[in-house]
Amino acid sequence: MAPACQIPTVDTPDLILRGYREADFDAIAAFGASERARFVGGPHDRWACWRSFLAGVGHWGLRGFGMWVVEHRSSGQVAGRVGMILNDGWHEPELGWHIYDGFEGLGLAFQAAHAARAYAAQHQGLDQVISYINAENSRSVRLAHRLGATLERDTELLGQPCQIFRHPAVADITAPGASERQA
Repeated sequence: MAPACQIPTVDTPDLILRGYREADFDAIAAFGASERARFVGGPHDRWACWRSFLAGVGHWGLRGFGMWVVEHRSSGQVAGRVGMILNDGWHEPELGWHIYDGFEGLGLAFQAAHAARAYAAQHQGLDQVISYINAENSRSVRLAHRLGATLERDTELLGQPCQIFRHPAVADITAPGASERQA
């Protein structure tokens, strides 16, 4: 059964940012249960991962934006999630990314985040967004800088210290090789 809300598809040279399929859940749950999820509130048990999975779909329906599943174009595997989220109690919409085991170090997080940010600015009215990043998450801090984001301030999110990075206006940058198509 297809989800009730339409999630746009965004193409990059190496990735397809797309809506959720039930078959994606095992990859999402594996990430959520791993130590790698520590910077996004994990590790989580399978039930918590299922709720997160459903929240990903529901976010699109409620807010009109959300996280995409990142599909690696050449392998067809789920490589992560990326997109805009605004959960209860958050300061403003956030550009977030999770790249799964085996897909790091290939420039995919940059490519996905760049495309998601451009789409959000052009189609969803979300520009100069923030990213919440734990200061100990050096890979995400480096990616934020590579994306042109600057440290705005220290804060707390869900009772944990983090930093807010502000992304530049999308009009000042271009998304390398990204295009939109309808699902």
